[in-house]
Amino acid sequence: MERNKDMKNKKTLVVGLGKSGIAAAEVLIGLGADVAVYDKKAEEQWDPRLVDFYKKNQVRCYFDQEPEDMASFELLVVSPGVPLEINMIRSAQTAGTEIIGEVELAYRVGKGTYVAITGTNGKTTTTTLTGEIFRYSGRKTEVVGNVGVAVAQKALKADEDTWFVTEISSFQLETTKEFHPRVSALLNITPDHMDRHHTMENYAKAKAMIYQNQTADDFFIVNRDDPASFALAEVCPATVVPFSRKEILDFGCFVKDGEIVICDGKSPEKRICKVAELQIPGGHNLENALAAAAIAYFSRIQVASIAQVLRDFQGVEHRLEFVAEVKGVRFVNDSKGTNPDASIKALEAIETPILLIAGGYDKNSSFEELMAVAKGRVKAFVLLGKTAPKVREAASNAGFDNIIMARDMEECVKEAFRIAEKGDTVLLSPACASWDMYTCFEERGEDFRNRVKALGK
Repeated sequence: MERNKDMKNKKTLVVGLGKSGIAAAEVLIGLGADVAVYDKKAEEQWDPRLVDFYKKNQVRCYFDQEPEDMASFELLVVSPGVPLEINMIRSAQTAGTEIIGEVELAYRVGKGTYVAITGTNGKTTTTTLTGEIFRYSGRKTEVVGNVGVAVAQKALKADEDTWFVTEISSFQLETTKEFHPRVSALLNITPDHMDRHHTMENYAKAKAMIYQNQTADDFFIVNRDDPASFALAEVCPATVVPFSRKEILDFGCFVKDGEIVICDGKSPEKRICKVAELQIPGGHNLENALAAAAIAYFSRIQVASIAQVLRDFQGVEHRLEFVAEVKGVRFVNDSKGTNPDASIKALEAIETPILLIAGGYDKNSSFEELMAVAKGRVKAFVLLGKTAPKVREAASNAGFDNIIMARDMEECVKEAFRIAEKGDTVLLSPACASWDMYTCFEERGEDFRNRVKALGK
């Protein structure tokens, strides 16, 4: 498929000015496109320097107002947070305008080889770990995508030797067309973003777009233990490489005799490292390590490099991140637990009694399974945000009566600490998105950290 497509004078509208939208607009300006930008926020809410940059580059700015003639645009670059169902995008589609996202744009105009990693949970940990393995092995590597660095920000600086280790969400996959990763990975599929996808079938279809352009020469790494994920492998055009922490496989990456093992079907099985040597806790992180090992191995990285990084890797920010111990009470930041399944995995990874801080923006999730896992693990719930009443109801229905409703993170931390006993863990794992009170889960996690640090003063 042709890449480095000419954008000169192409009439383009960037819809949504988050990190990816800003990066996409900058790339398009640099390529000489006729650029317009749209965002629902008013002009006075933006950094004046950004607005000045756009005006100096003859970018038409539609702040808090939709363009009147959507048919005038040849290309829309839509940010992940913008639903494709809104009227202005549908109007453009009806007029024949091409709709893509920032990842697709970056792929078309740049060079390099892509690794693409998706799944409901574990994407950031697996992407970061995979990126570390690639870098340690000497590969020229960019870790990009949903981890916080827009792909377009790095695309034009890349060369043929660059590897893009890319975390990619269902929202980003929806707007791919030609995107062709050399290695793709699907970690798991559990209910999430039902407010956007509406059904699990739609959600799975979006995830499956990760391999739509792959061939038999490419590789699709998939969780053998997750039926919803593995079912999608049936129609995958790439070579399917399963990973499993529960089964010994003839081909793929798995656990055998307490070790991570890879079998490629051509040579004797490769023993990578002992499971006990991993520094990231929990069964879900073992799955992340298996996926990262498989991605790296089938990208032709040496076993020694894979093993060394697996032994050294200590995790990522906001994912089961130890913050502090205050008077014998441990505080753990799992702000990236933005859906019930992620929070379930966090509960399962902690062996001490838990005081769970949860709640936030509701993505139409059910909390029944979370409550089932919480029994015997969670001593008390401290709840905040718009979803707090819904979580409280689910907890009450499950038989919990030690439930505190808090106004903000400061009150959450103080109340949890007040009722905690020595040896307990105060866990922030909200099971919800952060958008009701924060701009992102990182900001929420930072707030938690700061409130914990204030306890010791």
